[in-house]
Amino acid sequence: MKSLQPKKKQFDVSDFESLNDCLNQMQEQGYRPVRRMEKPIFKEGEKGLEVARQSIIFEGKLIKSER
Repeated sequence: MKSLQPKKKQFDVSDFESLNDCLNQMQEQGYRPVRRMEKPIFKEGEKGLEVARQSIIFEGKLIKSER
């Protein structure tokens, strides 16, 4: 029977969790990290757009079971 989980999935690190929390969540769901991306989050400032913070996103690949 085939797995219903997608082979790749993105996991966003929220403002209220650590990187380890996100990585543990990935492992619990059966994924391993293969890529880390950072995207800027902009806000309107006095001099135009300014970077407010960085959003961290992990791309996970489904771990094949050894059965």
